Amino acid sequence: MTELTFRRIHRATPELLFDCMTTPTHLTHFWGPTGTTTPVENITVDLRPGGAFETTMVGSDGGRYTMRAVYVEVDRPDRLVWRDVDHDMLTTLTFVDLHDGRTEVTTHQVRVPAQMASPQAQSGFLTSLDRFDAYISDGARP
Repeated sequence: MTELTFRRIHRATPELLFDCMTTPTHLTHFWGPTGTTTPVENITVDLRPGGAFETTMVGSDGGRYTMRAVYVEVDRPDRLVWRDVDHDMLTTLTFVDLHDGRTEVTTHQVRVPAQMASPQAQSGFLTSLDRFDAYISDGARP
């Protein structure tokens, strides 16, 4: 199993970024790699420790890709942690206010299964971070 860390700096408040990552009407705009969509009706957010976080992405070929997770920690606007129940992968997002209108978002994943750590999977994940950045840059309107 692998451990991965990604960092991005966004011109937005920690509160807005946290809300974008926890609100279906925001998530639908960027969740998943380029070439996929995640319709709002395919997103479940029960924002509390023990609550469900589920998404089903739809590929351009019609394939469906479901992620089932449970929130472990919810500390708005600083930290969000969930555990993927199918792979036992733990994802931690931290939101650090840089006090200049920008926020650093760090995504840290542990127990990443081999198929999700492959170069192809990582390339797709990076495009999802790009989509999030574009959504924020465009004003993040649900």
